[in-house]
Amino acid sequence: MPQTPALTVQVTHIGGPTILLEIDGVRLLTDPTFDPAGSHYASNPAPRVKTANPAISVMQLGPVDAILLSHDQHFDNLDRAGRAYLSQADQILTTPAGAQNLGNRAHGMETWKTANLVGANGLPIYITAMPARHGPAALKAVIGDVTGWMLEWEGQQHGTLYISGDTVFYEDIVEIGQRYHVSTAFLHFGASHVDAFGPDPLSLTGQAGIECANLFEKATIIPIHYEGWSHLTEGRSEIEQAFAAAGLTQRLSFLPLGKTVVLNV
Repeated sequence: MPQTPALTVQVTHIGGPTILLEIDGVRLLTDPTFDPAGSHYASNPAPRVKTANPAISVMQLGPVDAILLSHDQHFDNLDRAGRAYLSQADQILTTPAGAQNLGNRAHGMETWKTANLVGANGLPIYITAMPARHGPAALKAVIGDVTGWMLEWEGQQHGTLYISGDTVFYEDIVEIGQRYHVSTAFLHFGASHVDAFGPDPLSLTGQAGIECANLFEKATIIPIHYEGWSHLTEGRSEIEQAFAAAGLTQRLSFLPLGKTVVLNV
């Protein structure tokens, strides 16, 4: 039988956790955040401030086929303009709690459950909900549920495409590495911190990124959600320093904001 050709995969980093993936004509948007810099949010238990503009506006983006929403309860993953944009998507995949909150076209995805979309060539793109935990286990009931994503399709040349969502490194992330051969990993860095929740980070630190890189030992690590918000405590320089110290600089790839890049998946 003839081998399935590699699909064209493009990504545009819009800012924060928001990326546009275009796979065989299917447009997927993650965690929509389009509010301007300087926007304030009266979040509980601490206010948040957006410190950077999106690299692409909603008007420039246009409609998408699906939104992959890691969670709906935090403004840095779904801000006001992002929430208004939800109607521009044919469907929304998110946590079961998020789907209950959003209604309409939102589909709740239990961990390890799979949905699929069909590309221009008629080939399905399989989207599976991945485990994620937004901070220490003791805070899970307070912070709420989060999901990551694994994307698979016929013709992948090197492995699967993983999007972590807001998570720390913990035992369920190790299980992801045992189940999948990940070739491209979009990791939510930033070491987010809220004083009221204690000293522990609520998302990946540079050092936790090293653990992910060692787990997904052949994967290209693409940082997202490391800039643009007041509660993030580690940026690009801290991530680069951690990877340099571990001798893994060659595995790290930062995307230029607002520019479309072709991925070799």
